[in-house]
Amino acid sequence: MKKFAVILMVGVLLVISNTTVNAKTINEADTELCETLKYALINTLRKPVDKAIAEIYKDDKDAPGSLTWASYDTEILKIKQLYGVGGGYEITLKVYPYYGPHMSYGIDEVVVDTRGMLISYRHIRTYP
Repeated sequence: MKKFAVILMVGVLLVISNTTVNAKTINEADTELCETLKYALINTLRKPVDKAIAEIYKDDKDAPGSLTWASYDTEILKIKQLYGVGGGYEITLKVYPYYGPHMSYGIDEVVVDTRGMLISYRHIRTYP
């Protein structure tokens, strides 16, 4: 009986002294964490989006050669989970290409995956 009481007291002490430690994410950016993660995700997809923009406007004789886009002006329309939690994802973006000092040139929809592959793209509108 004494052995049981000692084991019980040791167990209670272990449970009581077990403190929970929660890690806090350190966000060293000028935006809230959710916005920071959004911009970080979009920036990792820069190469396939650049490729899509080049393909979309390659036959447009009026398109300026310096056409680019900004991550802060890009919208995430959809994130599709492909293989279960932690697997691949397909991300649909609405991109607003511009030239010069942010002169809007069009609107495009670009679908990429998290491996950096361009899946598809669709031109929506060109501004005059």
